[in-house]
Amino acid sequence: MVNTEKDLEQQFTSINTSIQRVNIPPPQPFFKTFKSSLKETFFPDDPFRQFKNQSPSKKFVLGLQYFLPILEWAPRYTFQFFKADLIAGITIASLAIPQGISYAKLANLPPIFGLYSSFVPPLVYAMMGSSRDLAVGTVAVASLLTASMLGKEVNASKNPTLYLQLAFTATFFAGVFQAALGFLRLGFIVDFLSHATIVGFMAGAATVVCLQQLKGILGLQHFTHDTDLVSVMRSVFGQTHQWRWESAVLGCCFLFLLILTRHISKKRPNLFWISAMAPLTSVILGSLLVYFTHADMHGVEVIGELKKGLNPPSYSDLAFGSPHLMTAIKTGIITGVIALAEGIAVGRSFAMFKNYNIDGNKEMIAFGMMNIAGSCTSCYLTTGPFSRSAVNYNAGCKTAVSNIIMATAVMITLLFLTPLFYYTPLVVLSSIIISAMLGLIDYGAAFHLWNLDKFDFVVCMSAYFGVVFGSVEIGLVIAVSVSMLRVLLFVTRPKTSVLGKIPKSMTYRSVDQYSVASRVPGVLILHVDAPIYFTNASYLRERISRWIDEEEDNLKSSGETTLQYVILDMGAVGNIDTSGISMLEEVKKHTDRRALKLVLANPGSEVIMKLHKSKLIEGIGPEWIHLKVGEAVEACNFMLHSYKSASGPWPTKTKSETQDNNV
Repeated sequence: MVNTEKDLEQQFTSINTSIQRVNIPPPQPFFKTFKSSLKETFFPDDPFRQFKNQSPSKKFVLGLQYFLPILEWAPRYTFQFFKADLIAGITIASLAIPQGISYAKLANLPPIFGLYSSFVPPLVYAMMGSSRDLAVGTVAVASLLTASMLGKEVNASKNPTLYLQLAFTATFFAGVFQAALGFLRLGFIVDFLSHATIVGFMAGAATVVCLQQLKGILGLQHFTHDTDLVSVMRSVFGQTHQWRWESAVLGCCFLFLLILTRHISKKRPNLFWISAMAPLTSVILGSLLVYFTHADMHGVEVIGELKKGLNPPSYSDLAFGSPHLMTAIKTGIITGVIALAEGIAVGRSFAMFKNYNIDGNKEMIAFGMMNIAGSCTSCYLTTGPFSRSAVNYNAGCKTAVSNIIMATAVMITLLFLTPLFYYTPLVVLSSIIISAMLGLIDYGAAFHLWNLDKFDFVVCMSAYFGVVFGSVEIGLVIAVSVSMLRVLLFVTRPKTSVLGKIPKSMTYRSVDQYSVASRVPGVLILHVDAPIYFTNASYLRERISRWIDEEEDNLKSSGETTLQYVILDMGAVGNIDTSGISMLEEVKKHTDRRALKLVLANPGSEVIMKLHKSKLIEGIGPEWIHLKVGEAVEACNFMLHSYKSASGPWPTKTKSETQDNNV
């Protein structure tokens, strides 16, 4: 006996009532929902958890320990830790002193300010930083950025006092910006600098820095202030008659020595100290060579006199009333972001090796406070450079006390040893910079990006060529722009795929990924792999329509069962906005016009709540919203085969669609 339409409806209703339905979460007060969203956005690490159920005095102590981590680990500090930190601190000091002098020259600042910047900031970081391995100091990229951005406004040679004031002011605003990001829990902003962006940007900056050092290697008196490859090459080859062979030979010899020692340390990690001591050794050998051969009389430039004494205060030099204030602010923000990205990435890398965690927001506060303190004590921008931190890690440091040891060594140098640097040739400093920069050009990472993700490789190369052929700022803007373009592409063009059934299972997967997955006759199952927002709603509407057209064309050409159901798997749709709701309403109208039934599977709590509030559940029918794709397919197959056997017309509206909309 042929089943009547009423019987089929009753059977279908009976099946649906036996299946666990998708629940609509209970309504939450607006304030509670808003509070939860704020917490997930700004406090994903739940920093207030440690304060729960604590006495007021304990909360005060925990608060101090949060902002001054040294108070937390200092009581547990042992003599064994001190011995390890002492060795590590002395080792990184041997690297920090020559690098500090070199990078100050790169920033167009007097060399002594490189030593100043290796004294106060490490002391501040030792108290406030959460990394055990980060070694604080100046870095080449920030130095180059300072020189290129401030140099466009003020000539460091013609107006050194104003230039110095702007450098301190830029450092102050960099610190304020960094600390503000930490206090406001906005550390995720730095994440917009992707790994590919940083790889390309650092490699480009390293190339530019190396090119700039040709001035010191060749002993040139005049050199271009532009950083792009064309300008530098024009400046180098336009002054071939002024090249100094003495300087070039000396520079190449020391560069070979530095590269050789680094190669040895890479091959034999236990000999890391050879590479760490090489810069200071080069400074000593170069100074002795110039002193005994009087090379300074034959075209080899030397540092000259360095002022004795500790950092003089510079808070009165902050140029808040300068007409160039906006340039200083812009320089501070850009260099601050780069310094944060490098420092936090380095800190997290070494923390992962030692299996401990560092708080990114606390690191931002620590970086910000040390740069604010540094700007008031004759320092320019500092962060945690990779080379110095790697030496610190390999030297066996246990805590941030290694930074205190390094700062103490720099203090002794400032008080007593600065006259010894009088005969240090500038060409040795150029060799030290080039050697350090070659380590930032990561060919392996670029090849890895090419093999793994071509778009990331394009981002990397965009940053690199933007820096090399444009400027550091242009390269950074290009890299961030291309990265943002990728984010927009991910958001506006989400992946959609057709699902099929894996044999001998109730699992449904992409037919493109799994060749064994078979499509369900008469049913099109689509998976949407992203939240549905105003940015992608129109695209998804058109894409779903196109999937339907393609499926109907394929079924027509093969003579198979006509399409009757469209199932949207919404398991990956974490959220949906009003534009997304409107898109689903339009898809529902589109399927109705084509005599198709729209079915939803696995909607999340946020999605089902908004579907309920918008009355879209009532339009689709609560019985056509299922927990799993498999259950949705079973329901569709039941109706498809039942009505096919009944040879009756497809009902435009079932009885259950008129019932209450409890899902």
